Amino acid sequence: MELKVQDLGTIGYGLALALQEDLVGRIAAGRAEETLLLLEHPPVYTVGRGGHLENVLDESIEVVRINRGGDITYHAPGQLVGYPLLNLGRRGRDLHHYLRFLEEVLIQTAARFGVVARREAGLTGVWTAQGKLASIGAGARRWVSMHGFALNVSLDLTGFQRIHPCGIQDCRMVSLEELTEAQMSMPAVKDTVAEIFQKLLTEWLPLAEGVFASDPSL
Repeated sequence: MELKVQDLGTIGYGLALALQEDLVGRIAAGRAEETLLLLEHPPVYTVGRGGHLENVLDESIEVVRINRGGDITYHAPGQLVGYPLLNLGRRGRDLHHYLRFLEEVLIQTAARFGVVARREAGLTGVWTAQGKLASIGAGARRWVSMHGFALNVSLDLTGFQRIHPCGIQDCRMVSLEELTEAQMSMPAVKDTVAEIFQKLLTEWLPLAEGVFASDPSL
């Protein structure tokens, strides 16, 4: 089945969450197709199930606790947020593999723009030699995925200085624009993510060790 991709522009966190919850129920019931939501959020901090509010150092920005994995992260315009709603029930019910899948999408996206990105042993997300480029926090309901990834494209990174990103102290965050020293086009990044996501989704069956070919452990 072809993945449906929806570009929502800039949308409030609560509205995006309500849309996810509606789609999850309809996909689980077989009444909607799998969907990738691509969007940007106004400034907001989100905290996962196991997150710690003490990692918030600035109380002037809205904080939302949600039912995904991971700790705290920051969303703002200039960051590409992706919420894939996939039926993991027919893909092996392997959340570990799903997280590696999301990392691979972002690693290949970064490569398209000349940025070398990688996984970091024992952590979820995407890193570069200069710092962390993308955060990932996923959840599932009735084995339909929720939440997803946040790729730093061109946002003002100072918002990350007011938290411990993903609960990691002294975690330097970077963006594609900073790393390439070139102005980034959000529509171009969205198109690239959508293309790579669809391609890798058709190759979903796990490879050796349940990871993808560019994983450095292979």
